[in-house]
Amino acid sequence: MNHARLTIALGLAALTAACGKKDEAPVAAETNQAAAAATMDGDIDNSTTVSGVSGAIKAKGHGTVTAIDKAAGTITLDHGPIPQAKWPAMTMAFKAAPSITDAVKVGDKVDFDLSLKGSDGEVTAIAKQ
Repeated sequence: MNHARLTIALGLAALTAACGKKDEAPVAAETNQAAAAATMDGDIDNSTTVSGVSGAIKAKGHGTVTAIDKAAGTITLDHGPIPQAKWPAMTMAFKAAPSITDAVKVGDKVDFDLSLKGSDGEVTAIAKQ
């Protein structure tokens, strides 16, 4: 009977200790894998250094403009999957120069180029479909 109580007590102690810990996402590993994949594909711009990884990943996407915030310098796109970034389809805001935000309006279907630095992206080119 004492053995069962000891086992239960140790189990509860282990669970209690684990409750305060959070799972940490391997962000650096994913970033390095994406950078390595881009290097193999030849889609890397060596002019930028990001988190010890030389270069920004270049990616292309297709989507619909859902918002433009010229004051913040962002454009929100409802885009399809972006394999170069290992991103599923989603809606997200990207940094964009005034020449990009001025070229389109909300509701436009577009093809766009991205420069990805870690989890941040900037639209570097955009064209209406």
